[in-house]
Amino acid sequence: MSRRPVRRPTELAAIRAASRSTRPQPSVPALMAALLDANERRDREGVTLAAHRVVRASEPEVGE
Repeated sequence: MSRRPVRRPTELAAIRAASRSTRPQPSVPALMAALLDANERRDREGVTLAAHRVVRASEPEVGE
């Protein structure tokens, strides 16, 4: 049985790896549905996140 420590990526390395991969953006109608759902549930954090995602999905140059 080996006593060598298991190498794990650091948080910074994990963030770099995630930023290199492309992830498909959800469609604006799907994000608007999430925004309405969060609003109905009175989830202020969800409303904020969904609203920001809608803006970024509809205007890609925003936040660059």
